[in-house]
Amino acid sequence: MAAVTLNIVRGDAESGKRMEAYEVPFKEGMSLLDAIFWIREHVDPTLSVRYSCRSANACKECSAIIDGKVGYLCSIRAAAGGSVQIEPLKALPWIKDLATLME
Repeated sequence: MAAVTLNIVRGDAESGKRMEAYEVPFKEGMSLLDAIFWIREHVDPTLSVRYSCRSANACKECSAIIDGKVGYLCSIRAAAGGSVQIEPLKALPWIKDLATLME
Protein backbone atom coordinates (compact mmCIF):
# COMPACT_ATOMS: atom_id res chain seq x y z
CA MET A 1 0.00 0.00 0.00
CA ALA A 2 1.31 3.44 -0.90
CA ALA A 3 2.01 5.89 1.90
CA VAL A 4 2.98 9.51 2.38
CA THR A 5 5.40 10.67 5.07
CA LEU A 6 4.56 13.81 7.02
CA ASN A 7 7.44 15.36 8.98
CA ILE A 8 5.62 17.60 11.44
CA VAL A 9 6.93 20.09 13.99
CA ARG A 10 5.67 19.10 17.43
CA GLY A 11 5.96 20.76 20.83
CA ASP A 12 5.16 24.05 22.51
CA ALA A 13 6.99 27.06 23.92
CA GLU A 14 7.69 25.25 27.19
CA SER A 15 8.97 21.95 25.78
CA GLY A 16 10.54 23.33 22.58
CA LYS A 17 10.26 22.14 18.99
CA ARG A 18 10.99 18.69 17.65
CA MET A 19 10.29 17.02 14.30
CA GLU A 20 8.24 13.82 14.19
CA ALA A 21 7.68 11.63 11.15
CA TYR A 22 4.36 9.92 10.44
CA GLU A 23 3.62 7.36 7.72
CA VAL A 24 0.06 7.83 6.48
CA PRO A 25 -1.74 5.45 4.08
CA PHE A 26 -2.20 7.30 0.79
CA LYS A 27 -5.65 7.75 -0.72
CA GLU A 28 -6.11 9.35 -4.12
CA GLY A 29 -7.06 13.03 -3.79
CA MET A 30 -6.23 13.32 -0.09
CA SER A 31 -5.07 16.69 1.20
CA LEU A 32 -2.35 17.20 3.78
CA LEU A 33 -5.12 18.15 6.22
CA ASP A 34 -6.80 14.77 5.51
CA ALA A 35 -3.47 13.08 6.32
CA ILE A 36 -3.23 15.03 9.60
CA PHE A 37 -6.78 13.97 10.47
CA TRP A 38 -5.71 10.35 9.85
CA ILE A 39 -2.77 10.81 12.27
CA ARG A 40 -5.10 12.27 14.91
CA GLU A 41 -7.61 9.43 14.50
CA HIS A 42 -5.18 6.48 14.30
CA VAL A 43 -1.85 7.46 15.86
CA ASP A 44 -1.82 10.56 18.08
CA PRO A 45 -4.97 12.47 19.07
CA THR A 46 -2.83 15.16 20.75
CA LEU A 47 -1.52 16.55 17.42
CA SER A 48 -2.70 20.18 17.32
CA VAL A 49 -3.69 21.95 14.12
CA ARG A 50 -6.07 24.83 13.41
CA TYR A 51 -8.80 24.42 10.82
CA SER A 52 -12.36 25.60 10.27
CA CYS A 53 -13.39 23.86 7.09
CA ARG A 54 -17.01 24.42 6.15
CA SER A 55 -17.38 27.28 8.64
CA ALA A 56 -18.53 30.65 7.38
CA ASN A 57 -15.76 33.26 7.05
CA ALA A 58 -13.23 31.09 8.89
CA CYS A 59 -11.17 29.73 6.05
CA LYS A 60 -7.37 30.03 6.00
CA GLU A 61 -6.95 28.74 9.57
CA CYS A 62 -5.04 25.70 8.29
CA SER A 63 -2.16 27.83 7.02
CA ALA A 64 1.26 26.33 7.65
CA ILE A 65 4.74 26.27 6.19
CA ILE A 66 4.80 23.33 3.81
CA ASP A 67 8.21 22.41 2.44
CA GLY A 68 9.40 25.95 3.16
CA LYS A 69 6.44 27.81 1.61
CA VAL A 70 3.25 29.12 3.20
CA GLY A 71 0.18 27.22 2.04
CA TYR A 72 -3.16 25.79 3.11
CA LEU A 73 -3.13 22.22 4.39
CA CYS A 74 -6.64 21.67 3.01
CA SER A 75 -5.74 22.56 -0.57
CA ILE A 76 -2.33 20.90 -1.01
CA ARG A 77 -2.59 17.29 -2.14
CA ALA A 78 -0.45 14.52 -0.69
CA ALA A 79 1.67 12.52 -3.14
CA ALA A 80 1.92 8.73 -2.99
CA GLY A 81 5.41 7.78 -1.83
CA GLY A 82 6.20 11.42 -1.11
CA SER A 83 7.54 13.17 1.94
CA VAL A 84 6.57 16.63 3.15
CA GLN A 85 7.76 18.87 5.98
CA ILE A 86 5.07 20.85 7.83
CA GLU A 87 5.81 23.64 10.31
CA PRO A 88 3.72 26.29 12.08
CA LEU A 89 3.64 29.81 10.66
CA LYS A 90 6.59 31.83 11.89
CA ALA A 91 4.92 35.27 11.75
CA LEU A 92 2.26 34.41 14.36
CA PRO A 93 2.63 33.50 18.05
CA TRP A 94 3.11 29.74 18.40
CA ILE A 95 0.71 27.79 20.63
CA LYS A 96 1.45 24.08 20.07
CA ASP A 97 2.46 21.80 17.20
CA LEU A 98 0.98 23.41 14.05
CA ALA A 99 -1.39 25.74 15.93
CA THR A 100 -0.63 29.45 15.99
CA LEU A 101 -2.55 32.36 17.47
CA MET A 102 -4.68 33.87 14.71
CA GLU A 103 -5.04 37.58 15.32
